[in-house]
Amino acid sequence: MLNFREDWLRLTPETALEPLIPICDAHHHLWYSQEAYSVEDYLKDISGGHKITKSVFVESRMMFRSQGPEEMRPVGETEYIQKVATRNVSLAKTNVAAAIVGYADLTLGSSIYPVLEAHIAAGKGSFRGIRHVVSHDSTGSVRYRLKIPAGLLLDSKFQQGFSCLNKFNLSFDAMLFHHQLSELAALAKQFPDTVIIINHCGVPLGSGIYAAQREPVFQEWKKGIEMLAEFPRVFVKVGGLGMEINGFQWSELTAPPGSAQLAKAYEPYFLHCVEHFGVKRCMFESNFPVDKRSYSYTILWNALKRITKDFSICERHALLYDTAVRVYRLPKKV
Repeated sequence: MLNFREDWLRLTPETALEPLIPICDAHHHLWYSQEAYSVEDYLKDISGGHKITKSVFVESRMMFRSQGPEEMRPVGETEYIQKVATRNVSLAKTNVAAAIVGYADLTLGSSIYPVLEAHIAAGKGSFRGIRHVVSHDSTGSVRYRLKIPAGLLLDSKFQQGFSCLNKFNLSFDAMLFHHQLSELAALAKQFPDTVIIINHCGVPLGSGIYAAQREPVFQEWKKGIEMLAEFPRVFVKVGGLGMEINGFQWSELTAPPGSAQLAKAYEPYFLHCVEHFGVKRCMFESNFPVDKRSYSYTILWNALKRITKDFSICERHALLYDTAVRVYRLPKKV
């Protein structure tokens, strides 16, 4: 379980930079379990001065139905989040979970149709896509919460289920590791009309055996990003590198990193994504509360603004707001 250590986070206070720029947080979670991270917790985190106007909720696998057919139980999460989002609209300036990305088992193949229909109905206009985590590392040295079989992206039943997404105008959020980017490229080539959104820059690993291989990993990751950038319906979420598996070890510091330190460390990754995908196919994300173990919400968005300080106004607005709003089909109005 994650330890948010609120006292530790307060050791590096910062004021929000350029607080009038609108932001759509393209990726966060809400948890209702023993380790809760509620909409109220999220609203508290975003209250540091940045203008967070909308957010995209991404599946957490924590609010499933407790009864009924196994394949339909993930719909419970969409039902729960939709209710939370509806209640929040009248309470806050931020439209939390304006878009919902849920989980469905794509290995169901064509049998996934009723599950997708149920998600769409439960989302009441907010359901936008599926994330079926495919992260796998054969070395066994990377700690990850889910045990995923190898080669899932290339599995015939998975691809059969994946083929159903475009028929419902649903996107696919791709959570995988850097050495799987070529597999994702093969999937994108086979299904060129389906929108694919790479999560967390494609997760360049930096823990386990990869801790001593940062430069080789970086070079392999760069090639994977360049390969995927060739497909116009593939997008990338720029952020999410505060996880333990990324290996930056921010949580081991006596105080959290400041935004300048964060920007310096992340800039090579973020700028490579922007260089090859362009601002109209990149969107900034917080990945909270997962990344909260490493730094505060305010510091993260300060770092993202520092990295793009020399970009044009239009380019910055695309990264901070416009791309996420367009890809997840949200109202453009701030």
